[in-house]
Amino acid sequence: MNIRLYNARILTMEKNKDVFRGEVWIKNDKIAYVAGEDELAQEWDRKAFPRIAWDIEIDCKDNLLMPGFKNAHTHSGMTFLRSYADDVPLQEWLNEKIFPMEAKLTPEDIYELTKLAILEYLTSGITSIFDMYLTPDTIADACMDMGMRCVLVSGLNNFSSSPEQVEEEFLKFNKKNSLISYQLGFHAEYTCSKELLYKVAQLAHRYRTPVYAHMAETAREVEECKARYGMTPAVFLDSLGMFEFGGGGFHCVHMTEQDMEVFRKRRMHVITNPASNLKLASGIAPIAEYERRKIPVAIGTDGPASNNCLDMFREMFLVSGLSKVRENDAASVDAMRVLRMATVHGAKAMRLNKADTLSKGKYADIIMIDLHQPNMQPIHNIPKNLVYSGSKANVLMTMVNGKILYRNGEFNVGESPEQIYQKCDKIVKRMLSE
Repeated sequence: MNIRLYNARILTMEKNKDVFRGEVWIKNDKIAYVAGEDELAQEWDRKAFPRIAWDIEIDCKDNLLMPGFKNAHTHSGMTFLRSYADDVPLQEWLNEKIFPMEAKLTPEDIYELTKLAILEYLTSGITSIFDMYLTPDTIADACMDMGMRCVLVSGLNNFSSSPEQVEEEFLKFNKKNSLISYQLGFHAEYTCSKELLYKVAQLAHRYRTPVYAHMAETAREVEECKARYGMTPAVFLDSLGMFEFGGGGFHCVHMTEQDMEVFRKRRMHVITNPASNLKLASGIAPIAEYERRKIPVAIGTDGPASNNCLDMFREMFLVSGLSKVRENDAASVDAMRVLRMATVHGAKAMRLNKADTLSKGKYADIIMIDLHQPNMQPIHNIPKNLVYSGSKANVLMTMVNGKILYRNGEFNVGESPEQIYQKCDKIVKRMLSE
């Protein structure tokens, strides 16, 4: 399919490239052409363009086109727990509220519940998710059926899955199609035996691939790891050879200098989840310190049970705002750096190197932002407006892999939202009655 997006402001997220006015052309799943108005005029004068039969032409009306947001930490299937287990400390939240309900889930439940999350991602301009949950097969099916780009990551622990299953999934999903890929991972140090962790490290060495896990989310987690092994989680896991080929940590709130040196040395990504960490009183991650040490930071929402809201605009504001408070410095973590975390760094963390910028040859994962609403006016600085005053109400269009999945409040995902809501409501009622 050939799509022309014209009369647009464009923010490619390429280094040292400001917003400009121009057009973006899409051919099938890739970006075929990106140009400013001056370049377009020169090209037309030279008659350099072939005649193109456009399937869709969209006048962007001077609104903004940019790469979609990369939600670098999600548990999409947990939509069934939204507002069910709130205002409870983390360990109690997990052991008394979350785990007992999750034990009732079927793979088919997770398929439907993931679709509900995808609807919300699309309204927030999210075009890729890094999803860790119980049934990768049905998560992949939900994403493929709705057209969402998904990187699966194993949540292996002492109670579910196995290293053999993880290896099988790694090989299977990395051959599936361009929308679905898979990275090695495990839930956390505190839910895995040392023997199990050794096996994950062996897989990483066998396939020369990175590993991802929840890490240093709470002070308690860190202290308990030190009591078990005499080391913090990052240092302990690195001692097993876990991160020889990189990887990342979800949360990374309570990190020591040694931990940060592991991340710097191993070229690992921090994936911060500010709203979830606030709501569960886990703390504020030292984002400015990571930046000072040149440790790349990506952003995730975490799951809808701990955050409740799958909204990258809220996460972006919190990343910057909380860093300013933590550092006592209003200049800490400026808006453009936060936008890079939500797009380019997220893509790098998820190993989506063809989906990081709005550039020729990259995947057509594009969003359109409404600049004509009051919260975007006046237009002194578009990146700052996006981070400090933007909201999901500004998302006019979300395109994934060259397909428009959401536009002007309407979904194009093969099923009506109401049907998805009804199926999820039925699942929740069944679980509560069991």
